[in-house]
Amino acid sequence: MATNKTVFFLIGILLLVLGFFMLIPYAIQFIYNEKSHSFVSSSFVTIFIGVLFILANLEKEFKLNLKQTFLFSTLAWLMVAIFGSLPFILSPQKFSFSEAFFESMSGITTTGATIITDLDNSPKSILLWRAIMQWLGGIGIIVMAITILPLLKVGGMQLFKMEGSDTAEKILPRTIEVAFIIISTYLILTLICGLFYWIFGMSIFDSVSHAMTTIATGGFSTHNDSIGFFKNSNIEIIASIFIILGSIPFISYLKFIQGNKTIFFRDVQIKGLIYLLLISVVIMFIYLLFIDYESSIFDKIRISSFNVISILSGTGYVTDDFGLWGKFSLIFFLFLMFVGGCAGSTACGIKIFRLQMLFIFLKNQVKKLVSPNIVIITKYNNQKISDSFINSVIVFIFSFLFIFFIIAMLLSISGLDFLTSISGAASAISNVGPGLGEIIGPNGNYKAIPDLSKWILSAGMLLGRLELFAVLILFFPSFWRS
Repeated sequence: MATNKTVFFLIGILLLVLGFFMLIPYAIQFIYNEKSHSFVSSSFVTIFIGVLFILANLEKEFKLNLKQTFLFSTLAWLMVAIFGSLPFILSPQKFSFSEAFFESMSGITTTGATIITDLDNSPKSILLWRAIMQWLGGIGIIVMAITILPLLKVGGMQLFKMEGSDTAEKILPRTIEVAFIIISTYLILTLICGLFYWIFGMSIFDSVSHAMTTIATGGFSTHNDSIGFFKNSNIEIIASIFIILGSIPFISYLKFIQGNKTIFFRDVQIKGLIYLLLISVVIMFIYLLFIDYESSIFDKIRISSFNVISILSGTGYVTDDFGLWGKFSLIFFLFLMFVGGCAGSTACGIKIFRLQMLFIFLKNQVKKLVSPNIVIITKYNNQKISDSFINSVIVFIFSFLFIFFIIAMLLSISGLDFLTSISGAASAISNVGPGLGEIIGPNGNYKAIPDLSKWILSAGMLLGRLELFAVLILFFPSFWRS
């Protein structure tokens, strides 16, 4: 029982933090003369419930075992999404609970799918809250990816665990040790990004909002046309650079600070990300040349680079409706939605290292076919990799694709067309944001889809953000009996 109290005590702390962050948009309401008290009301309710959770679950000693660790990881995201939806519900725009929860879940999971149809004329406080939600979700998943998710030992995440986090009981003290460096790095990158946005033409409000969603690879924008609104190549270059920085494992920043100055050049996963980005940009650039896209060579390079980086990282910013580029672009960007960035970053999707593991597995199988008696020692980043490790990666990829098809089928049953169902499922489970087609494409949003579809997509966002098994394992009775 003590461990369950620890779970709810920690959730109380999270709600307390969330409630205080709600006061920032409340200040914005005064600055922009918005006649609403939605944020102060939401803050009061959230802080009050948070305090109740804390007081009701006080213990002399707080401990988490493995079961409670994964219970906490799922409940934390759910509770933040629920209470994060209060400002939307209480706002003058009067979102329904389905819409508010969808927007909140999209924010905290850094997905970037939105139901708001007119961002240009929406209250500044709401726009800032969306950015804050994504920023908090970005730092949250970094901490989880380094401390909690590796403990599951499914999907290969154990490769990126911190030293000394072999047991669940060490999660909290180990997290405290690295939290300052991680949060400091995250905050510094956000500030630098915002400064550059402001220097090159964004307003202070836009630069702050976009800096938070850029580093979080979230993709929420303050304008209907996303980054394309600014029509500024410098801003697109800045966004691309900081999206990549947000897609790099934050454990690499830790190692760099600790003295490993070559980590960014030697890490196999980072190199894999850069190579894939370059190859994808070249492919899309050649394709734009082939279809005689009406723009200059520089514009073709700029457009292909930005949109590839944005979609592959799961950010979801757009500068152009790539759905109008032809059928190849639809298939290509659908593939990029699945890929994602690096493990231990704010990026999402299948992750680069898993694709690298899959390639290593296929290469080993070919070698065994040629030489059946060969002994193969598999290494990744100079670490010896066991067969069980590779098998866990294969299981994850299979499960990822299987759940994708389940979500797509459920969306089609809820009334969506084929392209919307397929791309919506991919966008949700990969936490990308924009889908394909007229409804949820780069120039669309999720407002018009049925409420049932919104709930299905919200579940998909949560599953994708928490690496599937951190959620699914809670539904296996054997896990609770062990």
